[in-house]
Amino acid sequence: MNKYVKYGLIGVVVIGILAAIVYFLKQNSTPVELYKTETVERKDIVNKVIVTGKVIPEDEINIKPQISGIIDKIMLEEGTQVKAGDLIAVIKVVPNEQSLNQAAGRVRNAELALNNARIEYDRNKALFDKGVISSQDFNNLKLTFDQATQELKNAQADYQIIRKGSAGGSTSANTNIRATVSGTILEIPVKEGDQVIQSNNFNDGTTIATIADMNKMIFEGEVDEAEVGKLHVGMPLEISMGALEEEKFQAKLKFIAPKGVEEEGAVQFKIEGDMQIPDSTSYVRAGYSANASIVLEEKKDVLAIKEALLQFDKETEKPYVEVEVGENKFERKDLELGVSDGIDVEIVSGIDEDAKIKVWNKLEKKSDED
Repeated sequence: MNKYVKYGLIGVVVIGILAAIVYFLKQNSTPVELYKTETVERKDIVNKVIVTGKVIPEDEINIKPQISGIIDKIMLEEGTQVKAGDLIAVIKVVPNEQSLNQAAGRVRNAELALNNARIEYDRNKALFDKGVISSQDFNNLKLTFDQATQELKNAQADYQIIRKGSAGGSTSANTNIRATVSGTILEIPVKEGDQVIQSNNFNDGTTIATIADMNKMIFEGEVDEAEVGKLHVGMPLEISMGALEEEKFQAKLKFIAPKGVEEEGAVQFKIEGDMQIPDSTSYVRAGYSANASIVLEEKKDVLAIKEALLQFDKETEKPYVEVEVGENKFERKDLELGVSDGIDVEIVSGIDEDAKIKVWNKLEKKSDED
């Protein structure tokens, strides 16, 4: 091997060693891990709660019969606008045979009593006219006769009520089911031929129809116990419905239940809000599913960061972040927080608008080739 080849090989080895030294020094002078940073932003932060529920009429009136029987005819349909007094259905009375027989017996007894009272009255009237009996005795006999006459009328009326549903016959109000309020017929749960039961002290009776004023609607929903303490009567609500996606309705909170109901391990409290239905809006139907947005707190144009950047002291549980003060160097800054919407949180004090905040996701430094 001549000396030039030998020197060439030595030179290549030396260059390789120097390159390795330079690479080693470069790797040790650069941090192995780096952190991303995010900046503080100015935002509008709204803390609100979303309540799921439905839209229902403020008042729903159930129309019930005053007498038992069978639906003979239904005059109107669901969705019809009615006024108080409009005829909805007609009931055909099917009398109880035992009650009918007892009523007929009472009529017969009243007739017998009246016939006997009439005989006594006629006989004593002739004596009274001749001055044989006193005025007092005659008046007592006349009273008995009048009472017997009235008793017969009462017995006959009861018999007609049991037989036809009313003392005046089939055209009386007892067998005609009429609307008691003005509004829209939401439901007629019976059909012609169905048997119905009258409303009394021991039975609610069969519902013939349900009527409601569709211009007076309310939102009804349930709020979790963690949020109900932040609500108060009079708060504004914004209602959105799945069936009317592009429309928003304003409402005002009017009721918060004093007692909660446990559902699947969580206590829920019922709330109600009076809705404002503009005349120009789409038709709102009873039972639409809806969401109510209730603003609990709102701040405009405030310093804010993402809640995910926050850390909490293990002992004091106070929030803080780490702010960049140099290349890959960070310093702890304690914070005072304000309104939060669950994603962003207001910074009241602790850092300024130029701060760069450490993101707690470590990243290995990529090579120059990457």
